[in-house]
Amino acid sequence: MPTPPAPAAAFGPTPTRRRSVLRDVAFLRLWSGATASGLATWALPFVLGLAVLDRALTAADLGLLLAARTVGFLVAVPVGGVLADRHSRRRVILWAGLVAAASSPLLAAGLGRSPLAAATAAALAGAGQGACRPAFQALTAEVVDVDRRRQANAAMTLAVRVTTLAGPSLTALLAAFLDTRALLLGIGGLWCVAALAPGGGAGGASAAGRPRRVPFTTEFADGVREARGHPWFVAGLAALTTVIATGYSATGVALPLVSRDAYGTEVVLAGAMTAYTAGALAGALVVARRRPRSQGWSALAGLAAYGFAPLSLVFPVHPAVVMAAYAVAGVGIELFNVPWFTATQREVAPDKLARVSSLDFLLSYGLAPLGLVLIAPAIDAFGARQVLLGCALACFAAPAAAALVPGSRHFSRRPGPVPEAAPEAGAAG
Repeated sequence: MPTPPAPAAAFGPTPTRRRSVLRDVAFLRLWSGATASGLATWALPFVLGLAVLDRALTAADLGLLLAARTVGFLVAVPVGGVLADRHSRRRVILWAGLVAAASSPLLAAGLGRSPLAAATAAALAGAGQGACRPAFQALTAEVVDVDRRRQANAAMTLAVRVTTLAGPSLTALLAAFLDTRALLLGIGGLWCVAALAPGGGAGGASAAGRPRRVPFTTEFADGVREARGHPWFVAGLAALTTVIATGYSATGVALPLVSRDAYGTEVVLAGAMTAYTAGALAGALVVARRRPRSQGWSALAGLAAYGFAPLSLVFPVHPAVVMAAYAVAGVGIELFNVPWFTATQREVAPDKLARVSSLDFLLSYGLAPLGLVLIAPAIDAFGARQVLLGCALACFAAPAAAALVPGSRHFSRRPGPVPEAAPEAGAAG
């Protein structure tokens, strides 16, 4: 009589389909907090712009407040990175969010009355924003397992793009019923959500076994050394910084000028920015499901696609060409962002991840204001066409150069393609 087949359990557990990250309560709480912080970050300059229209602020006051917020951000990013590696990352998000929330009523009270109080509040808002960014990035690696991080990072960036697309209409609608001070208090409410949504508890590996009395500069230097140990990261960060300092500056300064002078309408400006956001949404959806064999080179090619944005402003073309170029740039930036964040979370030592992420934000976004400051004088000195062409060439050349660095093909020090579920490189370090 033939022996009956062994039950499935004899060969180990039956494989099950991994649950979507969007059904994970811990991630959804984290996602909600990150989305609220992103919306609050975006809304503040928009609401302050409305205050200028209402004559509650002058243009000079607006510049001062935005500068103060930028200074607060730049100071707090490295501090937040060190604290998020030293203590619980949830706790860092909690306190950073509460600091930013507390700045809103102070800013509402000082608006148009006390420039010093308003500038202090703006700096606190920037500090809260800067401190929570590396903590959110590192906490994602704690909450989500390795093979679902690409999906998680895509969900994070999708939320940013949706708020960017829908935010102006929502804020304009609220402004019809609420004054500027009420809107600022609403931003404080968003920061409270950002602070409380991820929940409490210890930060996992980040807080375990760490010395408590190491100088800040020493801990941050450890993070810099960790970053330098990944040549692909250094090269990619240099490329990203170049693209943001040139391409984003062309978008922020030259696009409004070209829209006004070459086309005689603001429709090109609005259409290009909408196309960029729509392209970024599409890019995030694509990259959540598609994983190319050479993910690093594919990501760097996406980053280089931003060069089409300033290039479309060099020559007189139909407005639809400008909008299409910005849509391509939007797709490309997300083809870079999601693999970049996922690879950083996978390759960097877990106890140094927040510091390395803070270095990322500090250089890439910290140097963006420098590009904005320099591009207008450069246009006056050399002409818009030459400057825009230089920006486009920089956007193309920097990622191409980064692709030549060892490890850039797969965003890893390992040879060959890296499985999404591979053990983390820094787990033993």
